[in-house]
Amino acid sequence: MSSPTDTAAWHALRSHSAHFREGNSRLSGLFAADPSRADMFSRQHDNLLLDFSRNYITEDTLTLLLELAREQNVPSAITSMFAGDNINSSEARPALHIALREPETNHRFPELTVALARMARLVDSIRKGDWVGYSGMPIRDVVNLGVGGSDLGPALVVSALERPNARDIAVHFVSNIDPAQLAMTLARLNPETTLFIVASKSFTTLETRHNAELCKQWLQEHCADSAATARHFVAVTTNTEAALAFGIAADNLLPMWDWVGGRFSVWSAIGLPIALRLGMDSFRQLLAGANAMDRHFQNAELADNLPVLLALLNVWYRGFFDSHSQAVVPYCERLRLLPAYLQQLSMESLGKSVDHAEQPVAMSTGEPVWGTVGTDIQHSCFQLLHQGTEFIPVDLIAIAQPTDSTNIAAHQHLLANCLSQGMALMQGHADTQQPSRAIAGNKPSNTLLLSALTPYNLGSLLALYEHKVFVQSVIWDINAFDQWGVELGKRLSQDVYAALSEGADATVLDASTARLIAAVNAWKR
Repeated sequence: MSSPTDTAAWHALRSHSAHFREGNSRLSGLFAADPSRADMFSRQHDNLLLDFSRNYITEDTLTLLLELAREQNVPSAITSMFAGDNINSSEARPALHIALREPETNHRFPELTVALARMARLVDSIRKGDWVGYSGMPIRDVVNLGVGGSDLGPALVVSALERPNARDIAVHFVSNIDPAQLAMTLARLNPETTLFIVASKSFTTLETRHNAELCKQWLQEHCADSAATARHFVAVTTNTEAALAFGIAADNLLPMWDWVGGRFSVWSAIGLPIALRLGMDSFRQLLAGANAMDRHFQNAELADNLPVLLALLNVWYRGFFDSHSQAVVPYCERLRLLPAYLQQLSMESLGKSVDHAEQPVAMSTGEPVWGTVGTDIQHSCFQLLHQGTEFIPVDLIAIAQPTDSTNIAAHQHLLANCLSQGMALMQGHADTQQPSRAIAGNKPSNTLLLSALTPYNLGSLLALYEHKVFVQSVIWDINAFDQWGVELGKRLSQDVYAALSEGADATVLDASTARLIAAVNAWKR
């Protein structure tokens, strides 16, 4: 595949973009010129509506962007992913997270059906109270020990969908090696009724393994019987040998596979905390929603394909408007973790500077993704969006039906704020008398509207963003499924740790690091 900058569509888009960047074109003017614009640039799949009409696009723009997708072989790339080809080129692996959410009656891999059945039996045993701890008491609290995709996905889904119910299993998430997070979590728990999930594909991830050892020590401080570990630990991993050596019983191990990247693993047994908190039916509905988006992504025409359209808009702004970041703002407190989840998904997948041929890319690729919930963010970051100098496209996400039916008026205010911010970003506010009060407007945004916050709809939303990121990687000719940059700091930390804790020679490190280590050691003394 060639660089997108060599395509005819890219050259045409460069000329076409000048109409918006250098002229006096205004988004509000596009609506005035075409009353049907909102219908023309809206698409719906199932219970998710995408309105992308408040963007710098016309029918000609969309035609050129779709031609870019075809020239970069997006349709064949989609086919290759679903066929299980080795699209993760640097590791010679497929990226088959999509297989995890295929209907159980039609799984291409029988082992996935077996794993899901094992997970269901474990969940049923714990939720019914049949699984008991070392003292014979049923499990009431579950602590998920993971980091990155083994933490962010389950934590997002649980926080989005859980409802207060004292009878349910409580789930807690510990990801940081900072001992404060684990200490504050354990301080609230009873070891007799607590179960730990070690969620680590390799079972060697520093943060997760270290926290697991501390939890095992905490358990043994309350119960001297070493066999108690088997009653209070389960693991999701590919490294069964290490998990068994840790003391986890073979029956308490759930599998992972090399062809599932961490940031795409919420659909696997990494989603165990979701099923424990919400039940297996909800977890299966999450999978079903994602699978429905998979089918849409695989089969819809490019012009009607929601992930493709979102990806093309990002490519458009990154390549021709010099956008340096993207804001994601969910107007739903239950989706407060969504921006953090999408940060990893996007920045780990698209933070690449060489193409599939191991050559430097010829254009800007990944960008920072940031945001938090509305309306909170309106009282902090939106000042920069409205009057700052940066060009920052925004995704606004809203839920049509309230998640709390006891206060309809509050939900209406929430929706009103979301929709009005889209208007304000587009229209702005003129003030010739006092320029400091003027708001330029003309800022692009998408609005994603879900009918309700359900497991099915959330699964569809997350899969939408997964596929969007994949399409961006295809157009930029980069590998969305490796993350070699994550590993370097991990390796270097071992030398620094030795210098901090064992008095190893720090002069082999750079002068800045050596000086900081000396300061730390001096203060420790």
